Amino acid sequence: MTFKMIKKEFKLVCLKGSGEYENFGSEVPLLAKQLLSRSSDFDFPSGSEIALYEPKKSADHMKGNFYVGLIVNEKLNKIPTGMDYLEINNHYITTRGNIMELDKLHGDLLNWGTAQGYKRDLDSYIIETYHPVSEGEEVEIYLPIIS
Repeated sequence: MTFKMIKKEFKLVCLKGSGEYENFGSEVPLLAKQLLSRSSDFDFPSGSEIALYEPKKSADHMKGNFYVGLIVNEKLNKIPTGMDYLEINNHYITTRGNIMELDKLHGDLLNWGTAQGYKRDLDSYIIETYHPVSEGEEVEIYLPIIS
């Protein structure tokens, strides 16, 4: 598993959702299906699927926001109705691996970042990008850090 620190910009067209953190595992995929069902609304080239998650700041922080979207290469002149356009530019620690090991990837990345002395930025969204591969799907995780 490879870990690194990078500065990266994301441009995306997305749908916003919110809910209890414990339900993100089911709510985020449902909103992603809704987004993909609207793919005929898109008159622009898009890349990978992406999800942004509001970090859980404390044990009593029960609800959060999230976005599901598609990465785009440039700012759009026309955004589909009911969707948002976001540009995010930040410093991240990152890793990539099999989506079936998502919890382990997050845990290992957090442990590596802590060991390297990085401080998490709890005011910026955690980002995941999704990549089909021959044997399933990979996820790339971007944990925002204070630079």
